[in-house]
Amino acid sequence: MTRALYLEDAYAAQARARVVAHTAEGGVVLDQTVFYPSGGGQPGDSGRLSWDRSELTIATAVKGEGDQVVLVPAEPRSLPPLGAHVDQRIDWERRHRHMRMHTALHILSVIIPLPVTGGAVGDGRGRLDFDMGEVPADIEALEELLNEAVDRDLPVSEDWITQAALRENPQLVKTVGAMPPRGSERVRLVRIGEASEQIDLQPCGGTHVARTGEIGHLRIARIENKGRRSRRVTLTLG
Repeated sequence: MTRALYLEDAYAAQARARVVAHTAEGGVVLDQTVFYPSGGGQPGDSGRLSWDRSELTIATAVKGEGDQVVLVPAEPRSLPPLGAHVDQRIDWERRHRHMRMHTALHILSVIIPLPVTGGAVGDGRGRLDFDMGEVPADIEALEELLNEAVDRDLPVSEDWITQAALRENPQLVKTVGAMPPRGSERVRLVRIGEASEQIDLQPCGGTHVARTGEIGHLRIARIENKGRRSRRVTLTLG
């Protein structure tokens, strides 16, 4: 098991850790990590490991067996030995753009209250696919609503519920066909706003900013027709 420091504090860009395993493919497993592993449409973090006088560039992080997080080197290199203590540091600017965009996509799912059929978080760009018959006529109005939510500087927080509680509240799941892994006893919820100002609450395992104002200005780059009832809405930061 890898302790998920990225869930405990999304703003932690570095941490000390111990090497607990190497994978057959040349990956590194630590006892705890700030590297977010790719999943839920969000890319894995990149960064570096350093120990003694050595350094290893990490291209991405992926989920391994059980609750392991595997750090994938950018190129074949000597790995830190088992039991070694390493300093890990993520590419913070890239991660922060992912956090801003991931939170922005949650807001987009509020502005367009239709079933989500897919999505992806990119570096400064992201998209959601909606079960949508017609493209909205006034894209500028949608963009204005998005930025109004950002400018309200709403707090973004998390909560946890049981799988049973989620089954009793299926409306919390916005993505068609997406449910948390059956082996997970608890489900993480991400909330935007509080009390009467709450605008969103949905299951999510990604990293997010602490307040919507941190997202910055958003632009709807385009809305594409991806099928009879599928429309792809692409956002860009700044």
